[in-house]
Amino acid sequence: RVVLEESGGGSVQAGGSLNLSCVASRDGRTFYQMGWFRQAPGMERQAVAEIDMYGRTNYADSVKGRFVISQADPDTLYLEMNSLQLADTATYSCAARESRFPVVLHPGAYTYWGQGTQVTVSS
Repeated sequence: RVVLEESGGGSVQAGGSLNLSCVASRDGRTFYQMGWFRQAPGMERQAVAEIDMYGRTNYADSVKGRFVISQADPDTLYLEMNSLQLADTATYSCAARESRFPVVLHPGAYTYWGQGTQVTVSS
């Protein structure tokens, strides 16, 4: 079965940086795209960034210029977060999909999800 496991969350002061990692056990599947999503208490899940198997990336406007998504290999996804803001506080989850349905930053397109890692930004 597919398992996605995030790590790297924690607490940081505003303006600081954190790096998240996601390791996937793909069970022989090929992911077309992997992404990072976040959810704050009482809020809807929000897309952060995604990267496809060709290295093409999409970013939410709120994180452009501050966050960088990358992959070391098909099993390992990263999110470099810089200039963190209070509004970035959330549980961050990685996700993956095999489908090539042409949507951008849409949580509903993703099939596989990790449990999430908490990121807390304080003033």
